[in-house]
Amino acid sequence: MILTNHRIVSKWKTILVFIGTLILGYLLFIIPDLFFGISKINGGKIGVNLFFIALFQFVSILGLLYLSLKLLKKSWKDIGLEFIHLRKDMGLGLLFGVLWTILQFVLIIPGTGGINRPDIKGMLELFDGSVSGTLSFIALGVIGGGITEELFNRGFFINVLKEVFEKPKVGLWVSSVLSILIFSLGHMPVTALDWMDILIPTVGYTFLFIYTKRLTASMVAHGFYNMAAILMVYWMYYH
Repeated sequence: MILTNHRIVSKWKTILVFIGTLILGYLLFIIPDLFFGISKINGGKIGVNLFFIALFQFVSILGLLYLSLKLLKKSWKDIGLEFIHLRKDMGLGLLFGVLWTILQFVLIIPGTGGINRPDIKGMLELFDGSVSGTLSFIALGVIGGGITEELFNRGFFINVLKEVFEKPKVGLWVSSVLSILIFSLGHMPVTALDWMDILIPTVGYTFLFIYTKRLTASMVAHGFYNMAAILMVYWMYYH
C-alpha cells in the first residue's frame, strides 16, 4: 500500500493510473501534430497553428494530470509543482539553459553540419517568416515543451512511478532513468548525435528536478533552451 497525503492508495491502482495516464498523455501530445500535419488547415504545422498545438497540449495534459492526481489522492505539490525558492530555482534553470544553448550553438551545431543538419532543417520548416508565426513557435517550445513536458515527463512520471517501489532510492533511480529514456525515445533519435543532443539536456532537466525536488528549475531550463534555440536558428539560418 502507498501512503499519500495521509490517504492510502494501492500499488496496483497507482500502476494502472500511471500506465493509463502515460498512454493517454502521449496520444494528446501527438493528436494536434497529426491534425495539422494531415489536414493542412491554415498551412498545416506552421505559423500561428503552432500556438494552437501548444495550447491544446497544455490544456489537455493539465486536465489529464488533474484527473490522475485526483484518482491517486495527490496534489500538484506531490509532483513538484510548488512556487517556493523561486529565485534559486529560476537561477539554476537559467544557468543550465544558457550553458547548453552556448554549447549547442557555438560548438556542436556549427561543427556538425549547421543548416544541413536534419533537425535544423526540420525547425526551419516550421517558420513562416512572420512575427506571429515566430512567437507561436516560441510558445510551442515554452508552453508545450518547457511547461507541459516537464509536468508530464518529469513531475508526474518520476514522482508517481517511484512510489510503487519498496525502497525509495531504488524507485527514484529507476523512475528517473525510465523517464529519461522514454522522453528521449519520444524525440525519435536515430544517430549518435541525435542521442547526444537529447540525452544531455534531458539528464540535466532530470537532475535539476531531483536536486530541487521541484519543477521550477527544470521548467525554466527547458523553456529557456527551447526559446533560445528557436531564436538562434532563426537568426543564424533562416533566410
